Amino acid sequence: MSVAGQKAKPSVWSRPAFRFLLGSEAVTLSGSAVSAVALPALAVLELRASTGEVALLAFFGSLPNAVALWAGALSDRHPKKPQLIISDLAAAGALMTVPAAAIAGMLTVGQLCAVAIVLGAAKVVHDAAAISLLPVLVDPDQLQDANARLGAASSVADSAGTNAGAALVGAVGPARSVLADAVSFLLSAVLLWRMHVPEPTTGRESARPGLLRDIADGVRYVDGQPTIRTVIAALATLSFGLAIMNTYWGYYLLDRLGTSPAAFGVIMGVGGAGGVAGALLAPRISARIGMGPTIIIGFAVSPLAQVPLLLAGPGLRWQITLTATLAVQLFWATVSGTSQRSLRQGVCDPAFQGRMQSVSTTLTAGARPLAAVTAGALVLALDVRATLAVGALLQVVPVVLLLTSPIRTLRSIPARAAVPPARKGAPS
Repeated sequence: MSVAGQKAKPSVWSRPAFRFLLGSEAVTLSGSAVSAVALPALAVLELRASTGEVALLAFFGSLPNAVALWAGALSDRHPKKPQLIISDLAAAGALMTVPAAAIAGMLTVGQLCAVAIVLGAAKVVHDAAAISLLPVLVDPDQLQDANARLGAASSVADSAGTNAGAALVGAVGPARSVLADAVSFLLSAVLLWRMHVPEPTTGRESARPGLLRDIADGVRYVDGQPTIRTVIAALATLSFGLAIMNTYWGYYLLDRLGTSPAAFGVIMGVGGAGGVAGALLAPRISARIGMGPTIIIGFAVSPLAQVPLLLAGPGLRWQITLTATLAVQLFWATVSGTSQRSLRQGVCDPAFQGRMQSVSTTLTAGARPLAAVTAGALVLALDVRATLAVGALLQVVPVVLLLTSPIRTLRSIPARAAVPPARKGAPS
């Protein structure tokens, strides 16, 4: 058949449910980007949090990732839409307590830790449901495009939210700025409520095996799929190194390098433009150089991008350098993230989508509390800059892992039937 006679593939934009999910993700990320500026400024500049308290705040924020396996099992067992809505409402309620306590003069680092736990738990539930719902909303050959659009919208929202956060912090203060994030979660809940999607029935509701059995089956399934297993192992190692750095990244810029909250927001916001470009170009880059090389390059750029940060000093010149470096890092992180996420979704059995994602979350985000504790211990034995260097060196490990795996030669998403079967003992 000639090209002219072929039917054009429908765009993911023609799917109303996908558009609602896209809007929901963009709205919440823009609000969370405001908090990404407001909360560090609130803790460091107003509550005068110590390095230990900064590490503790990061620890509690990451702690709910330890129960991601349960969230994944619930996602595969129950309809995902109610889980998305409930998680958004819980996050909005927790955030509203911050300005209320600040106005009353009662805000403490302890309360910020409690809010961080609720936000972390809501994110775990939301991510397990949202990522495993996407393959239901679009066709398999639309996954890369769908993830690219989600990545682009998320990057735009993150960049806009970060710049808005910097402006809000300067105009009304960091505590009141958090209200913007609360409103974003409420708006997201409304969008999700309007989303209509026929979720497939798995039959699990009637059989009701124990959640622990569901979790064990999911872990065995992931362990038996070499492609998924290798990508998740690389993600977990990268995440641990980044989490060590992120524990003190904001503190390092704000306190040690003397960056103002406004400049801090600009660095994150302008740097985030790289993520927008990466999301828009991800399908083209992957098609041109292959999915495997695309994923590996994204991982390799991350440790290289940390070098300017480790050499940086105060001043505008270094702020411009860090902004440009962050843009390059986020460009390739988004390109690589879009590709590896589409790869995992494309080869995963639909019945295990939620648990596959929860295993990834457990090993990547679930290790962040340990990373925060490790960072806290390292900063006592060394200093902040040396601690950041340790986190950067750890990011080299996943590059080696991917280069020594068959993923380096992978050109596109293999058909599910072409994926090596799960090991004996894992469900088919």
